Amino acid sequence: MRSSPGTHVWLAVIAITSLVIALSPAALETYLLHRNSSNLHQLAHHPMRALLGSAFWIENPADFLLYAVLFEVFHAPVERWLGTPKWLLTVATAHIAATLVSQQVVLAAIQLHDVPRSMAHVVDIGVSYGLAASAGILTYRLPYPWRLFYLTAVVAFFLVPLATDRTYTDLGHAISLAIGLACHPLTRGAPTGGKPVALERPPDAH
Repeated sequence: MRSSPGTHVWLAVIAITSLVIALSPAALETYLLHRNSSNLHQLAHHPMRALLGSAFWIENPADFLLYAVLFEVFHAPVERWLGTPKWLLTVATAHIAATLVSQQVVLAAIQLHDVPRSMAHVVDIGVSYGLAASAGILTYRLPYPWRLFYLTAVVAFFLVPLATDRTYTDLGHAISLAIGLACHPLTRGAPTGGKPVALERPPDAH
């Protein structure tokens, strides 16, 4: 945990907000989820809160354990490898850019009458955009030929839903993955291939 503090602080906050949602009555749950959404309505009236708050909530508290595993598989190795500042820059850029672009697509669809105006108020929260970015940049941590197999699997995982379902969330995932892959310059100087370097433990560590 000391080698990836940002990942685990983020995960701890999500654990708290998930507990709040799980213990809240339905009316309060609905209010909290909408208040912290990064939908068009919230972005227009409270842009900073919408962009920041949406990264610390998940809609279904039952999914927390799944996200905990995903954080350990993707975020923790990337933060440990690149360091907290570069990792945070990658996931924050992806979260913000994917949110703004995907919601702009929703706005255009509303103006063209392709979707109902209620889409401006839809619940749009979660941490999946940041995970997609970490999954993307993690490509450069793997040695060949595993890098190619991993990249193929990740691209298929995010682009197949975009091609078939074509939701704004699928678009956001694809954008986040592309941003993670585009952050290759941040990996310069970081080790590639092989196993991550183990941290030294103090003499009394168990």
